[in-house]
Amino acid sequence: MKRIVPLVLATMLLGACASAPTLYQPAAGPQAVGFSEYRIEPGRYRITFRGGSGAPPEQVADFALLRAADLALADGYDWFRVSDRFIRQAGPDNSPRLSIGTGGGSFGRSSSFGVGVGTSFNLGGGPALSQTLEVLMGKGAKPAGADIYDAREVRRQVGARV
Repeated sequence: MKRIVPLVLATMLLGACASAPTLYQPAAGPQAVGFSEYRIEPGRYRITFRGGSGAPPEQVADFALLRAADLALADGYDWFRVSDRFIRQAGPDNSPRLSIGTGGGSFGRSSSFGVGVGTSFNLGGGPALSQTLEVLMGKGAKPAGADIYDAREVRRQVGARV
């Protein structure tokens, strides 16, 4: 038992290092945590925000909207319309796990029977999610619609929580 405790602690520390925190920042690479965008044409972007392991879907969605607002404001637009959106899980939940179990076996002419007992600790934070938005930006008064956002208001509301 004295040997198992350090092993469990070491594995937990490695699991904590494996998940990246979710910060509002540019992604350092194609699968890194953060935002990236692709300009389709003037005033139209495809924006993706990738969260870290276990980031709540609401946070990932908010950070994608915040990036759309920042781009709209930087390009001189007042509002943006989300014309398409999807959220996806970046691979299965393959977070590190530690399993401990017991069993039985056969030893020459004698054998034993045992029932296996095991446990597993999910040491990761869960699956990593990404939200992709396709947005169309506009100037002037914001039109009515559920998927139309005032860029300054999104920057003020969501940006205050970053």
